[in-house]
Amino acid sequence: MRNNNHIIGDQKVAILIEQGVEDVEFIVPFNGLKQAGIEVIVLGSRMNEKYKGKRGKLSIQADATTTEVVADEFAAVVIPGGMAPDKMRRNCNTVWFVMEAMKQGKLIAAVCHGPQVLIEGDLLKGKQVTGFAAICKDITNAGANYLDEPVVVDGNLITSREPGDLAIFTTVLLNRLGYGGKDAVLPNEKDTGAEWWKLADAWGGSTKNEIVKGLNTALGGERYSLEALEKYLEKESDEEVKNLFQEMITNKNQHIKKLESYLHRFHEKPSLTANIANQYAKLKTALTGSESIYQIRCALGDIQTAIGDITNLSAMLTDPVATAIFKQIHNDLGKYEQRLIELYRGRIAAGVRPPKPTSRAAVTQV
Repeated sequence: MRNNNHIIGDQKVAILIEQGVEDVEFIVPFNGLKQAGIEVIVLGSRMNEKYKGKRGKLSIQADATTTEVVADEFAAVVIPGGMAPDKMRRNCNTVWFVMEAMKQGKLIAAVCHGPQVLIEGDLLKGKQVTGFAAICKDITNAGANYLDEPVVVDGNLITSREPGDLAIFTTVLLNRLGYGGKDAVLPNEKDTGAEWWKLADAWGGSTKNEIVKGLNTALGGERYSLEALEKYLEKESDEEVKNLFQEMITNKNQHIKKLESYLHRFHEKPSLTANIANQYAKLKTALTGSESIYQIRCALGDIQTAIGDITNLSAMLTDPVATAIFKQIHNDLGKYEQRLIELYRGRIAAGVRPPKPTSRAAVTQV
């Protein structure tokens, strides 16, 4: 880190904006830079347009457009993610601006889907890069080496994966811009034990209450799944299916312990909703049949619902610890989803007749 605080006031940083930006991926670096005394210029693609975030937390008009400015005015360019980069990459002036900044050795900081703009400009070949998991193959196909890490720095390129990494991402950017010295109260960017959520909160990210709420939501989901699996196990007769359900039960207990432990670090206890989540599972499973293929199908449905829920939670919080727990749950759900699909297809291939799906009309009438 360079301890050159006097440099900060002389620098300008451009942050790109488009419709559908992931709100916190704009808000956190924007506030972090401004609080450090850096002049931040918001660049859009069109004049006289108000840009809104995908989650409704952000509504802002750009200071200028990428057609009006030149790259050598700025020390760095920040590219937030969400749905915005897919629109940015379709604007030749925005892509050209980023290409020029990269060519001039300016810092380029892209998070989440942000590297899509760099892909469009053919700027990733031979680079070490990270980004949102969904564009991992796109990054690799662009000639880069994808790394699943919170922040990856390669020369003047800084990339990050998701909202949970934003505090570290912004700290790395500030460090490279020369922010430091006795007045800088920033954790070491390599400190995995730092309370990064507090820094993200100070920059407009998730509050403690939002993180606790998210942890309780995940805990309620895991407790529901645990109770459902235990009931499916009671009705199951197939040893192969029983063994898989038992393995999944063990996995759920591990996740529950992690979530409860992290809640304890916030000096919080599980909420009432999280505590009674298993009661909903008891009610549902009491109505299920006893055929093996029916148990498999019900468990598969539970998992697929949970994957959607935990994916949404992971994208909402700027706490790296909570996000890491959610991602582990997501990865395990994906693994068990595939194993259940294999069992289900195996039973179908063996001639076992699947249960008749409940029609949407019937559900509505109930």
